[in-house]
Amino acid sequence: MLISLSVVIRAEPFVIGEAQAAQSLTEHLRILADEQGTLDFQGVRTAKSQQRLKPLDRQGANFGFSNAAYWVAFSLQNPTAKPVGLVIRQDYPLIDQLDFWHPAPEGGWTHIATGDRRPFQSRPLNLRDFVFPVTLPANTTQTYYLRYQTAGSMNIGLSVSSKTAFLPQLGKEQILLGIYYGGFLVLVIYNLFLFLAVRDRAYAYYMGYAISYGLYFGVHNGVSFQYLWPGSPWLANQSLVILLGFTLIFGIQFVRTVCSGPRLAPRIDRVARLFLYVLLPLTAIAPFVSYGPMILTLAILTLLLSILFMVMGVISLLQGSVPARYFLVGWTALLVSVVIYMLKTFGLVPHNSFTHNAFQVGALVEMVLLSLALGARVGELQRRGYIDELTGLFNRRYFDEQLPREFGLAKRNGTPLALLILDLDHFKTINDCLGHASGDTALRAVGQLIKRQVRKPVIACRYGGEEFAVLLPRTSIEAAQTVAERLVREVAQAGFDGVPLTISIGVASSENSRIGAAVQLFESADKALYQAKADGRNRVVVGNLAETAVKGIAQKGVAQRGQQQHKDEVELA
Repeated sequence: MLISLSVVIRAEPFVIGEAQAAQSLTEHLRILADEQGTLDFQGVRTAKSQQRLKPLDRQGANFGFSNAAYWVAFSLQNPTAKPVGLVIRQDYPLIDQLDFWHPAPEGGWTHIATGDRRPFQSRPLNLRDFVFPVTLPANTTQTYYLRYQTAGSMNIGLSVSSKTAFLPQLGKEQILLGIYYGGFLVLVIYNLFLFLAVRDRAYAYYMGYAISYGLYFGVHNGVSFQYLWPGSPWLANQSLVILLGFTLIFGIQFVRTVCSGPRLAPRIDRVARLFLYVLLPLTAIAPFVSYGPMILTLAILTLLLSILFMVMGVISLLQGSVPARYFLVGWTALLVSVVIYMLKTFGLVPHNSFTHNAFQVGALVEMVLLSLALGARVGELQRRGYIDELTGLFNRRYFDEQLPREFGLAKRNGTPLALLILDLDHFKTINDCLGHASGDTALRAVGQLIKRQVRKPVIACRYGGEEFAVLLPRTSIEAAQTVAERLVREVAQAGFDGVPLTISIGVASSENSRIGAAVQLFESADKALYQAKADGRNRVVVGNLAETAVKGIAQKGVAQRGQQQHKDEVELA
């Protein structure tokens, strides 16, 4: 029974083909965890250690953060009559110490000692991953050994391919890496020009985030060690935690800015600032602290911040933030990829090409969408520059831009354009008697009432002081009078905290043949407003007609209403 069981659990040799395509060796590995890290190559080949080399009882060969050294053995079989040149590849480059033994042609063993804690020149081939070329003789089966030890996450990702199949695959990977980092570079340069144009600090945070993230992935993929600092194993390791720290710092500032955290989500923003205050000293001491505890701490902070940013984005979206829409889509893509990668890092899901690269693909997708969020933010800032903060209506700047535009469109399309100019009656009395706070309350209330009474494409603006302007495209003079009458009636009936408040409105329309320019339309409405004031206020007057029309209040009882209004003002005083 024991013999039969040992045969069942024994990892079978992998049979090599003549033109062997890249194939994972995970199912053919035998692994021994050396908790003390004292076992040497001679010791692992003893009968006792050979019995401890066990096939994997799981889908992947990743073991999270561990202080143990891992011995790996696997066998390759060549059933052909010709020797086959092979490439054995370890696809996760963040292994501190990696030792490889393979049988030498003249007998004995050839030992290769490499890893990212050793000089880059220790690698058999000048590549970002650990690649070991070997030759498997004809009609033979050979066993190979590797020893892994690292302060980071233990990911064993071994594959084998023929040399002829490896080179085309390597070329494709180089093209994909060029496209990937080129995408990061294009986004950084594009947003740099936008930053120089608009001078919005969100673009500066975005560039810092993108550059830190891109360089972080360069270290993560082994590209930085290969091209930037091949002679500095210390920098190859510590740069990862430094860049991850900078990525999180710039990420916090970017998210707080683009989602308007201090304004729309103040409580979550305070938590984000707390994380920022933790990360700043943590990143500063990262080069002088042991790699293992630091990368584990930053990995946990990455997960927590990912959730925090998602909550801030949702709150901002519910508060009406347009950039938050793009941010949430991009951050969701990144969050899913982060969770997948972290689960792989802690050994909870297998190490494979999907779990290893999902993080990077999600990051690039996120970068593109965050760039769109920045564009939406510029639009939002521009709109906020056109908004009167007190009333929530558009301001005079916006009105001055839209009046000639709408007038020109009306003339070209042959459609009418109406204009209402509104003014609060006796507003100075309210300010003088009740204070400017009450005056602001009255202005805010009238502004909200106007906003409720009009719909697009109507443009309602606070022109200045207690004056308002309403542009009504494609609206006849009769319809404009109806709107004005309704506004006069609604304001008079509202009763703002017991304060008698009324408005006067002047109406003008481009239908009048005498009006040939936008400024004339405004002057006509403005004159009509002054006429309404002169006629006793709380009424509508239409400009440039054969006779002045008083709307919104019945003609009967004008004198009595004037007397009542005077009485109200005396009581208020």
